Amino acid sequence: MPSLSADDQRLLARRQSALGPSYRLFYEEPLHPVRGEGVWLFDADGRRYLDAYNNVPVVGHANAAVNAALIAQSQLLNTHTRYLHDNVVQLAERLRALFPPELDTSVFTCTGSEANDLALRVAQEYTGRQGLIITRHAYHGVTMALAQCSPSLCAPGPHVELIDPPAFQGMDAQAAAAAFAQRVDDAATALEARGTPVSALLLDTVFASDGVHIDAAPILEAAAQAVRKRGGLFIADEVQGGFARTGRWWAFGREAVVPDMVTMGKPMGNGHPIAALVLKTPLMEVFGKRCRYFNTFGGNTVSAAVAMAVLDELERMDAPAHVRRVGGHLQQALQSLAAQHGSITQIRGEGLYWGVQLQNGSLASAVVNHLRQAGVLISTSGPLGDTLKIRPPLPFETEHADLLASALDEALRARA
Repeated sequence: MPSLSADDQRLLARRQSALGPSYRLFYEEPLHPVRGEGVWLFDADGRRYLDAYNNVPVVGHANAAVNAALIAQSQLLNTHTRYLHDNVVQLAERLRALFPPELDTSVFTCTGSEANDLALRVAQEYTGRQGLIITRHAYHGVTMALAQCSPSLCAPGPHVELIDPPAFQGMDAQAAAAAFAQRVDDAATALEARGTPVSALLLDTVFASDGVHIDAAPILEAAAQAVRKRGGLFIADEVQGGFARTGRWWAFGREAVVPDMVTMGKPMGNGHPIAALVLKTPLMEVFGKRCRYFNTFGGNTVSAAVAMAVLDELERMDAPAHVRRVGGHLQQALQSLAAQHGSITQIRGEGLYWGVQLQNGSLASAVVNHLRQAGVLISTSGPLGDTLKIRPPLPFETEHADLLASALDEALRARA
């Protein structure tokens, strides 16, 4: 491990003592940022790092407009949704305008985990079933229910059936969609055989933890049709893919599919703890008659003001168009690198979410740590850890993409 400063060594020892072994740190030499600005992080020595990894500060670190909205509302009132207040209603209306008309009801939470947990509760209450279908290395959250359907964290529960993520190499779009739909149908059959018929298919719409699998094939539409034929619902987890990340407001929008439910996470608040479940009204009507849901901090007046400021910033920058422009430039740069480096086996992605698959996980880890030392931050993904994960804050510009590509080129050449 590269040497840490004496102060950071002491901080690391305190952290290990106070926080325990379940926490993890990025990089062989842990990073100690003390300030952020836009697409940059700064350490205690003032060194600047290009952040090409953190999707949560979607409109940039320390965004001034978002911070101003937080301060202004917190100086007036911070309370929950059991009082009348314009903020939470206005936020729900603004979200509704960004979705297909069938998705017309919002429920606010603090985290994507809570949103996904609530989506599972609604699906199981509505269908009267317990079975779930997810991809083989998915991550959907940290509650007990979601840990059981996040195999990247731990073993799945007995009511969960795993399927491989979609594959596109060597297949045309229709064949890829049909193959993925067949996996969903086979999983539903397996669940029925165990006495736990399917309630829902829960998919991260960019398949981030599976290694980033985004393509124009109608895989989500075919999968949704397959699960609905078996009596289940389709839940689109947009915590990673939402809020213009792929060059459209929602990653599922690359297809004609309309999910039954959509979940969002902390990018909604640029890191402030607000998240949401957006769903079709009939589902919530059934759930609401049988169950109560209340979240003290979900959708509170300050959080709602922050989320609306994030929407303002995304609209101001015309985020979908901006992401398409910069993402296209980044795609060309990555493809150019692939033509030069045989160690790159595949490039997958769209907009400002990319997976660059390398020959093995050891190489990917070495590249990530090389980039950290060079002042560029990314991470890895996939069941073998062999895919470089690139998902910067959306203010990322073409010059930042060029810096990333140049640093990646150097890291790959150093290990050729």
